[in-house]
Amino acid sequence: MISRRSLLGAAVGTGVLAVASGALATPEAAAVPRTRPWAGGASANGWRIEPATVTVHHVEGSAASLGLRHGEVATVLLHVARRWHYEIAAIDTGEGGGVAGYTTRRTVGADFESNHLSGTAIALHPTAYPLKGSERLWPHQEAIVRDILADCDGTVVWGGDLTPVKVSHFHIAARPGDGALARVAARLDTSRTTVPRTQTAGTVADPAAPHRRAKARRLRQAQGA
Repeated sequence: MISRRSLLGAAVGTGVLAVASGALATPEAAAVPRTRPWAGGASANGWRIEPATVTVHHVEGSAASLGLRHGEVATVLLHVARRWHYEIAAIDTGEGGGVAGYTTRRTVGADFESNHLSGTAIALHPTAYPLKGSERLWPHQEAIVRDILADCDGTVVWGGDLTPVKVSHFHIAARPGDGALARVAARLDTSRTTVPRTQTAGTVADPAAPHRRAKARRLRQAQGA
């Protein structure tokens, strides 16, 4: 039997792939989002695209590093990455695409992907959970994500709640200069000796605790998710 893969290989060899591809298109292939260039000096969340503000940061507890806008943005997004690494899946094994942060590549499939250009977005296992992907988190994993968002008090948006969906995506929702972002960053900054141990990687409070579940539900309703 001739497999679809071997048929495609033969098409490439004979130079007729462009003709055959339409007949062989699958729903998954048709769902691949169209990309377009992102123009302008700011990303979709209102942050200026300024390469000089981006530095490389190590994700505590892992071997992974990524570029992020320095300061409060990096502090909050690193908290998201740490908790995902400890509580959902490791981001430093090479599986699922690892972790992605700042990029200079201006091609986007959705407006919110432009937030990577300002260093205000991360993608955790982006190849496992691509834009418009059908793969979802397990219920207990989504509960952890909801708890992480509650930690961030509305300053972070999850791609699982966006249209089109991108489960791996998180970006800063707060605008530049927002006092809420400063307050959340001060609370989550692991370099500060006054940060409660319940907020650090691997030692977070139980996401199933009633008060934390209630907080997560309130935030989800507030964000319209």
